Amino acid sequence: MDTAKIEAIARVAHEANRGWCEAHGDTSQKVWELAEEWQRSSAINGVRFVLEHPDAGDSAQHENWMREKVEQGWVYGPEKNADLRTHPCLMPFEKLPPMQQAKDRLFRAIVLALAGRGSA
Repeated sequence: MDTAKIEAIARVAHEANRGWCEAHGDTSQKVWELAEEWQRSSAINGVRFVLEHPDAGDSAQHENWMREKVEQGWVYGPEKNADLRTHPCLMPFEKLPPMQQAKDRLFRAIVLALAGRGSA
């Protein structure tokens, strides 16, 4: 799949996740156009992972996201803070709150649907 299509899918998945977060009281996510490069890059990498591993479960996608964050110097923290590189979701998928698990499932389902691969 070409880079433009991957970015288009990442934009849709990001905006859906942003809407999911807002519906649950988290207004920290910026619209795609205003999101920092690291956040857009993370969404694009997430899309690539799902496309390359369509049969991998939600936990595998989350583990991939965590690995990326840790490699970039992020650590667990009670609040998401890009300056301090802390994130409350840096924990095993099974320990995430149900709302966060659902957000990961939503991302994966959107990627698969927009790539024409249905949903898992």
